[in-house]
Amino acid sequence: MPEALLQLRGIEKRFGPTHALRGVDLDLVPGQALALIGENGAGKSTLVKTLTGVHAPDAGEIRLDGRVVSFSRAQDAQAAGIVAVHQEAVVFDELSAAENIFIGRPPTQGPPGLRVVDWRRMEREAQGWLDAVGAQFPARTLVKDLGIAQRHLIEIARALSVQARVVILDEPTAALSRHEIQDIFRIVNRLKAQGVAVLFISHKFDELFAVCDRYVVLRDGASVGSGDMASADESELVRLMVGRAVDNIYPPRHRTPGEVAMRVTGLSHPTEFEALSFEVRRGEVLAFYGLVGAGRTEAMLALVGLNPDAKAQVEIDGRAVDLHDPAQAIAAGLAYVPEDRRSQGALLDFSVGANLTLPALAGPRHAWHGKLSRGPWLSAVRERGFAKGLMDRLRIKAASEAVTVGSLSGGNQQKVVIAKWLGLNPRVVILDEPTKGIDVGAKQAVYGLIEDMVRQGLAVILVSSELPEAMNLADRLIVMRRGRIVAEFEHGAAAEAIVTAASGVAVEAA
Repeated sequence: MPEALLQLRGIEKRFGPTHALRGVDLDLVPGQALALIGENGAGKSTLVKTLTGVHAPDAGEIRLDGRVVSFSRAQDAQAAGIVAVHQEAVVFDELSAAENIFIGRPPTQGPPGLRVVDWRRMEREAQGWLDAVGAQFPARTLVKDLGIAQRHLIEIARALSVQARVVILDEPTAALSRHEIQDIFRIVNRLKAQGVAVLFISHKFDELFAVCDRYVVLRDGASVGSGDMASADESELVRLMVGRAVDNIYPPRHRTPGEVAMRVTGLSHPTEFEALSFEVRRGEVLAFYGLVGAGRTEAMLALVGLNPDAKAQVEIDGRAVDLHDPAQAIAAGLAYVPEDRRSQGALLDFSVGANLTLPALAGPRHAWHGKLSRGPWLSAVRERGFAKGLMDRLRIKAASEAVTVGSLSGGNQQKVVIAKWLGLNPRVVILDEPTKGIDVGAKQAVYGLIEDMVRQGLAVILVSSELPEAMNLADRLIVMRRGRIVAEFEHGAAAEAIVTAASGVAVEAA
């Protein structure tokens, strides 16, 4: 193996009684991509924060160009050429793409002491970096007007613009379409060709095998395996991750769909989607599949009253629901688990217990009166008991209901977001990308939870960009393209037919 640019030896990190990193070793080599593999909670995020100066290691050493270095702040790591692109885009909504790319280091012009920002140069150079990553929007566009995938492209453009020597890509493809994922692969290969060392973090093994040269597996904060990707076996990597074999992550199907739980007729929006009509039955999973920009999420937001320009006729259990009243949708039994759990699904600084009981408290009085109250007053004892019951039901791994949601792994955060709505005993549950950014073990748990829901007679609408997930979980699958329903398939349909409908382009069978 060529000489490493960046080396970690025996890295340890504790947070009180939690031993987050336990003697981690890894080497980042110029011109190679290293896959960092592990379950949520394995220590990957802590390791990235240690590399980027957010956390200082308690023991061990970091070597850059053979010299021991320490970073007391994130700016020190960036000055050394270490840049991270995170799963949750770190951008400023009220600034333009160009301003985000050059944040903290704008080009200036003018005499010393009177220098001002050179806006034309900033936009010109930013546009060049955006074009390099395949972004299809002007550099002057405000970030608040961009989607999740486009925000990730801004972060990657920012990393390219600082001529980084080490680039950490933390779930960079979580919100991207197939075409955009291929763009990411090209960017990674370009970085490698330029001699950049890449640390690539993903739960999708096909991506790791496509772009990575070597791998390191973390479990419970420790390095438990490493080697070359060319000689790696996916089942062995999974076993190293979870400490056991995972033969089939999808649960057995035992379903008998019942009566119609929700019927939607003529769901339309002036710019996002048009004339969507469908129904979902009790004990059934109805999946919505499509490429990024197909309008799936926008349509789901409309169903829960969060897209004010939408119109439709919506019935739940035969009763009409006002499309512009979220409270009425919730009271009628409709629950929505959003795609972005960290900013839309949970209050990260609040406790697990507070997150689990908040929807009940915010809903109609009958939803919580008696469950959480003692007489007219909220009962702390009953509130804790209610939260504990949901934690046990969904097997949420947390020391207690008092810990903050932000301290949990991604998979357990997702369980909290789902559990808080199940506490209201909904009739229809919309799950928008429920396994985004979680590992194979956590996915298996979420899939088991979905199967439990339908066995109990709930109607589930699943929005997923992962075709195997949609195909294996759904009883019926609706394909959207450019805001319209273009096809509907029963369980067992061919993947080629579904992809053809979603893209409008025929694909060859494997």
